[in-house]
Formats: sequence, C-alpha cells, structure tokens
Amino acid sequence: MKNILHIISSPRTNGSASRTLGTAIEEKLQAAYPEHAITTLDLLKNPFPHLGEEQVDSWFIPAENRTPAQNEAVKRSDEAIEQLHASDIIVISVPIYNFGIPSTLKAYIDHIARGGMTFQYSENGFEGLVKNKKAYIAVASGSVFSEGDYQSYDFVVPYLKSVLGFIGITDISVFRAEGLGLPHLQDTALEKGIESIVIA
Repeated sequence: MKNILHIISSPRTNGSASRTLGTAIEEKLQAAYPEHAITTLDLLKNPFPHLGEEQVDSWFIPAENRTPAQNEAVKRSDEAIEQLHASDIIVISVPIYNFGIPSTLKAYIDHIARGGMTFQYSENGFEGLVKNKKAYIAVASGSVFSEGDYQSYDFVVPYLKSVLGFIGITDISVFRAEGLGLPHLQDTALEKGIESIVIA
C-alpha cells in the first residue's frame, strides 16, 4: 500500500488552478495505486506558525529536558516530520506568487527541515534523511516560467527541488499549468497541465 501526502498551499479554494492540478495528480495516483491511503494537508485551513524563538530554541533541547511549554512548541513540527517519513509519495500543489512560494508553504518547510530529523551534517557534507520517496510538484502561474523571458524569475521549482533534495527526496516530477494570465494561453493552460501528468 502507498501512503500519499498531498500538501496544498494555495490561499484560494474556489478557482485555484494549483489545487485542480494537484487533485488531477492525486487522481492518477489513485488509479495507479488502488491500494493507497491519502492524507491531505491543506495549509490554508491548517497553517503552520512562522517560527519563533521558543520553537527554534526547543529543537536544540533534548526531549527529556524540555519543559511542558517547550514540548508543546515542538509538537507540530514533530508531527509533520513523522507524517513526512510515513509517506511514500508527496504531492505539493503550489501557485507562483511574486516569483516565490506562498508563505504558508515556507512556514511548513521551516518546520520539517530540522537537523538530525530530516537531514544531518557529517565530515562529507549534508545527508538527507527522508529517503525512498517520490515527489510530484503541481505548479500554477499566470505567466510562463518553464522557458522564455521569465524562466530566470522562477524561484519556486528550483527552490522546492533544492529543499526536497536537501532532506533526501530527489525523485521529483514537475507539472505546470502556466500562462493562466495570458490571453492567448489562459483558456487551455490548465487543461494542458492536466494532460501532461505522467505517473512514474
């Protein structure tokens, strides 16, 4: 059985192209893996707090030495990391906003990228600890960022590939619904994005 984690970062519910594209990936995964369990983490409905001093300080205190307040401060992060390790496939639905990811997704990443839990350093450099996973990224954008004049402005896909690779997830497929704000592309952008999905 495959455990699938779908992380949704769009601040929109109705009319969100990234949600629709991510759902299409999810549906194709369901067809490919009839025996599956899907967990949806909607960061609009269940956002992670931006990191504060108490959370970061608590990460560096052994669990047996933490106060109840410190245990509470790390609880959400610990649960998210456990959920990530338990997943075989990760789907991330993300719109490009101002050339980057929504802050809700950045907050989530800040909670799961933790030394000793999802990566570690050694004399040979860093090592990702979240291994043997497959990731699919569903990206929606008003312009075209995969090629052309705006390719250098895409800080979403390179960033997500880098941070996922840093924690050990290197098998990554990207599907895009792009040109959603361009008159000559917007009518077919989402449809083309969905048609491009291949489950590998």
